[in-house]
Amino acid sequence: MTDRFTDPEVLADAIIAKVGRRIVLGLPLGLGKANHVVNVLFARAMADRSLHLHIFTALTLEPPRPKSELEAAFLGPVIARTLGGYPALAYAEVQRRDALPDNIQVDEFFFQAGTRLGVESAQRSYISANYTHAARYLLDRGVNVVAQLVAKDGDRFSLSCNTDITLDLLAARQAGKADFLLVGQVNDALPFMPGDGDLPASAFSHLLDGPAVQFPLFAPPKEPITDAHYAIGFHAAGLIPDGGTIQMGIGSISDAVVQGLIVRHRDPDGFRDTLKRLSPAAAPPQHGEPFERGLYAATEMFVDCLLDLWKAGVLKREVDGAVLHGGFFLGPRAFYEALRVMPAADRAKFQMQAISGINELYGDEAAKRIARVDARFINTAMMVTLLGAVVSDGLEDGRVVSGVGGQYNFVAQAFALEDARSVITLDAVRGAGKAARSNVLWSYGHGTIPRHLRDIVITEYGVADLRGLTDRDVIVALLKVADSRFQSALLEKAKAAGKLERGYVLPAEVRDNSPERIAEALAPAKAAGLAPLLPFGSDFNPLEESLLPTLGRLKAAQTEPNALLGLVLEGLRAKGDDGAALKRLGLDRPRGLRQRLTALALRGALRR
Repeated sequence: MTDRFTDPEVLADAIIAKVGRRIVLGLPLGLGKANHVVNVLFARAMADRSLHLHIFTALTLEPPRPKSELEAAFLGPVIARTLGGYPALAYAEVQRRDALPDNIQVDEFFFQAGTRLGVESAQRSYISANYTHAARYLLDRGVNVVAQLVAKDGDRFSLSCNTDITLDLLAARQAGKADFLLVGQVNDALPFMPGDGDLPASAFSHLLDGPAVQFPLFAPPKEPITDAHYAIGFHAAGLIPDGGTIQMGIGSISDAVVQGLIVRHRDPDGFRDTLKRLSPAAAPPQHGEPFERGLYAATEMFVDCLLDLWKAGVLKREVDGAVLHGGFFLGPRAFYEALRVMPAADRAKFQMQAISGINELYGDEAAKRIARVDARFINTAMMVTLLGAVVSDGLEDGRVVSGVGGQYNFVAQAFALEDARSVITLDAVRGAGKAARSNVLWSYGHGTIPRHLRDIVITEYGVADLRGLTDRDVIVALLKVADSRFQSALLEKAKAAGKLERGYVLPAEVRDNSPERIAEALAPAKAAGLAPLLPFGSDFNPLEESLLPTLGRLKAAQTEPNALLGLVLEGLRAKGDDGAALKRLGLDRPRGLRQRLTALALRGALRR
């Protein structure tokens, strides 16, 4: 018998009556958290210290926090449009203040990138785990409540955006290895996804539904694609064979990969020409042909750009009637709505499954090997060492930026599957001007993927194929895709360690690895419309979109006093009407010297 509620307070009473005063609450990663359920239980525990609440989750979603007055002026209206109405998770704000009482514990195995770097209690309670191991750790903690956002169709309920761990927990409950309440909160904006996550009402102990608990879904705004990311994306698109399998995560690099694949499919000559301009001395791409058989996606995250890849006729190879098997999704509101209103026959091509089935080969391994042919598992990293170790989740002082997630799972699969490859993508450099730092390092005091699993690494400067190479050749391959401002120092460190012969000299054609060269190489593709700033829809209005490159130039100049002064002087000489741009950023009537200088620098940046 499923108990149904419209009032979270009454629901909280029922949950506590069932499980007692020690609640071990499992919440899905990302979008699928039942916000009203967790918030009411958290409020009860804050008010009553005899009630013990242990939350186990990942990817607690919060709106971006602007880092400057100008950033706040630009992002404020965008955040209000895209994230307005989303009920904040109360535990996150209290945790951010390091103010959780002793009767409340919050454990996460993946952070929203960078949001917990300065939160000591979150750093202490972080769990380093593969995505596929998280369900086991939750079971070990004695989970007795799982609260999840669900979609409704009549008296059927879909786990929708988060089949990932919940299906594994339900399998454990079915096998008698766990006993927990499954509490669903209905959200009408969620698409009803068919497949394994389509459940009867009887699967739930409690359901919360009604107008008072509806809310807009968390929808992060799309990121513009930088030149560096377009270069990475086009390089990656040339490594994916027709008839193959792909996996990728969220972010502008994935958008760039998908745009590269679409350009390759629709304009093979334009695709090959762009790659030739990006890497004049490199061999032609392994794969530059249009897609006849198409691709299939086996990906823990169903990212919105994969829907665009399907619409473009590239994601079309079917496995058991589906072009995609995924574990969770998160994206812009247009993505959710597209899935929600899609004809049922089309939506059935996107099947959500347990994360154990996506991220591992265990269970029906023979069928998975047949399905995942020519797989390319594409993931991002923060840094890579010259010996091929990858840093994706944390810093060498021990602080965690994000988490391991499924990255290790897919790297391991790349070595376990025939003809599969792991593709690690990263910017060769971060920052600009004097603040620029290389992301290709000699060594680093933390690692996510060990060097013995080195495979393919892509930066904006090209592809380094490392699998099976000697340490010496790995170093050379990575030096060739490093930024030229840092190649000499890296070269000397390799030679000092005896890993590279003293007389080695980098070829001349890779000693001009610079952002300026990449911008020049991409100019024809941009002019031809092959590399737009936001190829898959925009959460910005036309004025905001036009300001994005200007704000990027202004941000880059912040670290260079002479460059910033140059923008101010150019702003003083500027003619023309910049009123709309200045008004949008609250600079049409500047107050004080700082705002006046910012307004002048903005006008100067607009002229560039």
